Amino acid sequence: MADIKGILFDKDGTLVDFNATWLSIADFMAMDAAEGDRWKADRLLAAAGFDFATKRFKPDSIFASGTNMDVVELWFPRLSDEDQMLAVARFNAITSAQGSAMAVALPGVVETLGLLHRKSYRLGVATNDSTSGAEKTLVTLGVAQLFEAAYGYDAVANPKPAPDTILAFSDLTGLRPATIAMIGDNRHDLEMARAGGCGLAIGVLSGTGTRESLSQIADVILDSVADLPDFLAARVSETV
Repeated sequence: MADIKGILFDKDGTLVDFNATWLSIADFMAMDAAEGDRWKADRLLAAAGFDFATKRFKPDSIFASGTNMDVVELWFPRLSDEDQMLAVARFNAITSAQGSAMAVALPGVVETLGLLHRKSYRLGVATNDSTSGAEKTLVTLGVAQLFEAAYGYDAVANPKPAPDTILAFSDLTGLRPATIAMIGDNRHDLEMARAGGCGLAIGVLSGTGTRESLSQIADVILDSVADLPDFLAARVSETV
């Protein structure tokens, strides 16, 4: 097994508390799309994967794992190309400003990132949010200085689950993909890890994914990013 030298993190559900950060924003976006019609907005939320019984988004649903383009295509299927891009730009502005301003770090994440940085791991973010939203979120959490790059869906030709972000991070850092770990809470994070040849595909249960939804593709499933340093340390000890 190759030594892990770099770590790419999904953002929402992995570094950021998905529900605490995004439920109100999703509702705002749906109400905006529905022009204030509560019944229509609820139908849009349900289509995007919101479970009204549990008050959570379902694993691997459009809002949990897709891009703003995916949301626009789902909610506005008959827009012209020009109007589609305008709708995406509006949602990008909403998610970049509100998503970053309202970002709530998951327990132990900030301390864990600091520890990993001190251990000389090269850190990056790979998200299907916009790049602007990712960068602003890292600033809000006070950890931007720990990361070498943040890649949104608009930073690469093909977003998750395509391997483009893995390859971009590899090119930036000079690390082989086999020495990079990808950690996320949904299948598309781990599918990207597989497609990009990552050394580890790590699932976490801190977001919308479940053990059942992640188990068939993850190398290991952790409760949260806070468990990562101990896992990596134990893995190194096993290879010595």
